[in-house]
Amino acid sequence: MPVVTLPTDFNEEQLYVDLRPLLGHPLYLKCEGFNFAGSIKLKAALEMVEAAERGGDLTPDSILIESSSGNLGVALSVIAASKGYGFLCITDARCNLSARRLMEALGSQVHIIAEPADDGGLLGARIDYVRACCASDDRYVWLDQYTNPNNWMAHYHTTAPAIARQFPGLDVLFVGTGTTGTLMGCARYFRDARPSVRVIAVDSVGSVAFGSPPGRRMIPGLGTGVRPALLDESYVDEVVHVEEADTIRACHRLARHGFLFGGSTGTVVSGATNWLARHDKHELTAVAIAPDLGERYLDTIYQTNWLQDLYGEDILGPDELTADLGRG
Repeated sequence: MPVVTLPTDFNEEQLYVDLRPLLGHPLYLKCEGFNFAGSIKLKAALEMVEAAERGGDLTPDSILIESSSGNLGVALSVIAASKGYGFLCITDARCNLSARRLMEALGSQVHIIAEPADDGGLLGARIDYVRACCASDDRYVWLDQYTNPNNWMAHYHTTAPAIARQFPGLDVLFVGTGTTGTLMGCARYFRDARPSVRVIAVDSVGSVAFGSPPGRRMIPGLGTGVRPALLDESYVDEVVHVEEADTIRACHRLARHGFLFGGSTGTVVSGATNWLARHDKHELTAVAIAPDLGERYLDTIYQTNWLQDLYGEDILGPDELTADLGRG
């Protein structure tokens, strides 16, 4: 049996869900939420922290500071608590309440940005606040997930090789787009190790990552209001954009079969399903990465009142709702 002394010592890498019976297309979902941070972000957080320690940027008096929509903030909270660092997470109102409470329970501080910046929206405003904090107190250490190469290196060293070992005949890999750390780590690895694998980026409608116009995005995790500095489009074979309504439908469809996943996973599954419906002319081996689980979304994606307030009463039909969580 596994016995750990640090929360970062455990991270399940080999769990996949076969979605063919549910979707009607061959798709294996790599589940990344089974660790003490509850998401794939634990890998990038640990790689960035350890690199900062090796470089001498982190000292016992340091206070980690980072902009996060939720999952990276929770991952850094876990690491900061285990290593004895302070941590201040800068987020905005789209961050799920449960994620904020998790960070605070782990001893971190959370600051919520309410007003978007003129250039860059809420993400731009979060980054501006981080920079102001760092300028005011030299104890703050900003890992900067948006430009830090250790973000993508974490997935080059772990996530992608794990998929390659499990699926030697892999044809296509679907990866969500946020900071593009996971996307670029996986895309770079497969370009080097197995260039026949097609890497499909899945992004949210309203995200500017690939040059689309900005739009309203209410589900945290994927999509961005600022073009990701880590992104190199030459490594990406194709981009699929997903409407938030389709993200929500995919989440509820999975939940009706007992799989409660988060919004990022719903986006990736929806994008992969649509792509496979257009391209599955022969037996493909396809994998999609599920960044997190669904418990942190109970007050949003799985809450009827939240859904109807933002997307209208017809967002889900009676046969699509998992449960009437908002009125129980």
